[in-house]
Amino acid sequence: MLRTDSQPASRERSDGRGADPATGSGGGTVEQAKNACLRLLAARARSRAELVQHLTARGYSPEVSDRALDRLTEVGLIDDAAFAEQWVHSRHTFASKGKQALALELRRKGVAQSDVAPALAAITDDDEESRAADLVRRKLRSLPRDLDRDKMIRRLVGMLARRGYGQSMAYRVVKAELAGHGAEDELIDPID
Repeated sequence: MLRTDSQPASRERSDGRGADPATGSGGGTVEQAKNACLRLLAARARSRAELVQHLTARGYSPEVSDRALDRLTEVGLIDDAAFAEQWVHSRHTFASKGKQALALELRRKGVAQSDVAPALAAITDDDEESRAADLVRRKLRSLPRDLDRDKMIRRLVGMLARRGYGQSMAYRVVKAELAGHGAEDELIDPID
């Protein structure tokens, strides 16, 4: 690293992060912490807790991290409520996750319940049942036709449960899809 006259020698470190004389920390400056966060945010939106975890792993002090994250929050680059809304929309639409799985994912990402609840409220019961029915219809195409009825129901309900759909709703959707596709009749009387 070339040093110019405007860079004091006391700010240089072997890992490329300088000590911040204002905070007395050796973990990096507020500006460096902000830049580290901006690189992460360029890839995808993240919760504040995810960014704190990243900065901590990179050796930034809590004071430096808080100052950097507070500044990014002030300018609107960190917003857990907006992050939760984006996450719910994306994961429900493209990964067909149910409300229970989405709530768990957001909790793991450190999003407060006060931000999670409104984001999950955007998914209506009809939306959730529609996504579950789509999943069941796709899975029905790959199941063996001679599969025992009870085993088929268990597999389909289990598949929905693993994706975060409630058991009662999953069972109701599976029964409706089996009845709608004539699969129940075929499974009850397979001798034809």
